[in-house]
Amino acid sequence: MTFPFVGKISLVTGSGRGIGKAIALRLAENGSDVVINFFRNRAPAEAAAEQIRALGRRALLVKADVGDLDDLQRLFDAVESEFGALDFFIHNAASGYNRPAMQQKPKGWDWTMNINARALLFAAQRAALLMEKRHGGAIVAISSPGATRALPDYIVVGASKAALEAIVRHLAVELSPKGIVVNAVAPGMVLTEALEHFSIMQQTDLVQRYAAATPAGRLTTPQDVAGVVAFLCSPAAQMIRGQVITVDGGYTIPYSVAVLPA
Repeated sequence: MTFPFVGKISLVTGSGRGIGKAIALRLAENGSDVVINFFRNRAPAEAAAEQIRALGRRALLVKADVGDLDDLQRLFDAVESEFGALDFFIHNAASGYNRPAMQQKPKGWDWTMNINARALLFAAQRAALLMEKRHGGAIVAISSPGATRALPDYIVVGASKAALEAIVRHLAVELSPKGIVVNAVAPGMVLTEALEHFSIMQQTDLVQRYAAATPAGRLTTPQDVAGVVAFLCSPAAQMIRGQVITVDGGYTIPYSVAVLPA
């Protein structure tokens, strides 16, 4: 499926690797110029930018910690200086302290909430001003099933993702008069470097068991997520607002095997 993104400007935070990179490339493949954002790992971000340029699109590389409000403003200053406007903002950058509830500390709470939730609100303020120059746009935030489900060592990240989803609903209402569509995507298990930080991944057969329990028969890929994000940025998704789209191959569908009488 292709979308009419030629001449569009996209900002994807945390887009040097993993899901963010896949989203950036999908938007570029459909014609958009892309702002690649990274914080710690410059080399893969530069490689992603080069891939976008190889597609004939413009790519701007900006180092910024979106959890820091000064850095976040500097990121949007760079977008405005280079492009003057914005069409799509994808809030993908995420971080977190994966520990049991009784081991969490205030620093971990602040760090996680600032990057995952607070950044969305204050980035949306700047994004909306730039999108008004285009008479509208789209904002898509990347959430997680942990926003509504209890997962091992996930209490702080889960709380931040729940806050993110609440922000999405409020933004969808307040920004609709400006022609800005706001939604979220919640991927299932996606094999990226981020999963290495979860203790549960030490279970050697976890991936196989997860895939076997998924109706689709496999794990979600970054490309699966990117396709849904691109759709939510397209004109076809104009009437989808304030929603959280789960992309997990059916893993979280509540179902049971009925015992039928002989």
